Amino acid sequence: MRKLLARELRLSLRHGTDSLAAILFFLVAGALFPLAIGPAPETLARIAPGIVWVCALLAALLPLDRLFGADAEDGSLDHLLLSGLPPAAIALGKAAAHWLTTGLPLLLAAIPMAIMLRLPDEALPALLLGLVPGTAFLSLIGTAGAALVLGARRGGVLLPLLVLPMAVPALIFGVAAADAAAVGLAARPHLLLLSALCAAALPLCPLAAGAALRSAAE
Repeated sequence: MRKLLARELRLSLRHGTDSLAAILFFLVAGALFPLAIGPAPETLARIAPGIVWVCALLAALLPLDRLFGADAEDGSLDHLLLSGLPPAAIALGKAAAHWLTTGLPLLLAAIPMAIMLRLPDEALPALLLGLVPGTAFLSLIGTAGAALVLGARRGGVLLPLLVLPMAVPALIFGVAAADAAAVGLAARPHLLLLSALCAAALPLCPLAAGAALRSAAE
């Protein structure tokens, strides 16, 4: 597992344009909202959590298309499946690498975007705390979705249609936590529900992805 994770990180550094494209898309998409709805601070502050979460969700989808596709094209996926690791463990390693190379940078990029969108200072900690399990959840369901569409015709089109509906609960609880903190209410219930989603996805998504990888290899 350590070797798999190290391999994925080395490949990500070698092909850093994928992660860079996700971060740039996140920042550019967030910067378009003030141009579209106006620069009024009250309006921006009210919808800032939703903007950050939607942009993070869409940006996290960008590298998923090649999460397993590149390995399937050059035959590396067959070697991984024969390495002795269970397919679910391979999927978990892929999800961890996706979070480290995409989810974590998005989490850091959310700070300047939230400030740009005039998010209230008291809501920023709740937003960031929600993004930690939220981006992990997106990586897990994204990995499962990428494995399910592996080998399918026009899989890049099917992947967002499969992942986006499953990400809606995380979007709701993440935005609700920041909104609650902005008005002085407790964000803890929403953060706990978001963490529960991540805890449920941690075993289920790798198992589903592993079964899909086994089926694709056969």
